[in-house]
Amino acid sequence: MKLTFTFLLLNFCIFTFAQNDSINTKVISYDEKLILRLNIDTNTNELVITSKELAVTPRLALNNQINTTFGIDYKFISASISFSPKFFPGNNNDLKGKSSFASYNIRFFPKNIIQTLSYKNSKGYYLRNTQDYVPNWQKNRDPYLTFPNLRFQSFGGSTSYIINKDFSLQGIYYQKEWQTTSSGSFVPAFNYEYVLFSDIQDGIKSREKRLDLSLDLGYHYNYLVTKKVNIAPYLYGGLGKKWSNYKNDVNKNEKEKANYFTQNFGAGIHLGYNSEKIFFGSKFNYAGNHYEDSGSHIYENDFYVLFFIGYRLNPPAKVKKMCDKIQEKIPVL
Repeated sequence: MKLTFTFLLLNFCIFTFAQNDSINTKVISYDEKLILRLNIDTNTNELVITSKELAVTPRLALNNQINTTFGIDYKFISASISFSPKFFPGNNNDLKGKSSFASYNIRFFPKNIIQTLSYKNSKGYYLRNTQDYVPNWQKNRDPYLTFPNLRFQSFGGSTSYIINKDFSLQGIYYQKEWQTTSSGSFVPAFNYEYVLFSDIQDGIKSREKRLDLSLDLGYHYNYLVTKKVNIAPYLYGGLGKKWSNYKNDVNKNEKEKANYFTQNFGAGIHLGYNSEKIFFGSKFNYAGNHYEDSGSHIYENDFYVLFFIGYRLNPPAKVKKMCDKIQEKIPVL
């Protein structure tokens, strides 16, 4: 019922707001340039579980405070790889155990659609609020409670549609374009993710498989402060469904199955500078996900600050020739 309501709401917004904002917005395209980008972010992914049966709320987090992303864009495709360098301060603190993180993303930009495919792999979590579980525990002196074998893997993606054809979401997130006038747009998105959770506790292996589907509706606005500086706030909300399947080594022939309705929400703001060759800026983002499981309220919070810098240059002749041939065979790209 909730998914049906969300679907109807999305369609209502599409037909109601499709004509909003100026239809004369001009967008400068950098499709003919090869774009190199470096991102530094303070992603602090956190899993929070609240329940009437729990006196204290556990908060699980990765032992990484700073991530690095290298990206490359040209014409219709974008690719990036993210990881957490050990040499950055705050990464792999000895008291928090060892963690690893890697993320790979590929994006395509047919017409007004942004299609993203991703793979993420993280392992090694610690209990952020260890002081609530260990008497006389002291920060910066005593080790945290850790889950070194806890591993999350996800295969997923999203399909977003920009309703206002004169609004450039590519310009805000990937610097493939630049708007010359202020404009905004509603952006509905369909998200899908297959997640594998695994852990080893006291020699017992456990594994959970989960399928997540959701529909979100967001609004983005790009305000031009000057010809080269922009501010772009956004917010979104949506509903979804999770299906999970859990088993462990103790009861190998028994599986626990469950499904949940989810609530998704988030907001953020982008600050950027753009020139013909060089661009840089920062982003502040928050994303939340909430659902109930047998009386427990589970919150997945993700707040981070991101700094980016990039450079545009002419592509190698062979790369240009290859991409031109692909676009000839697939005009929608």
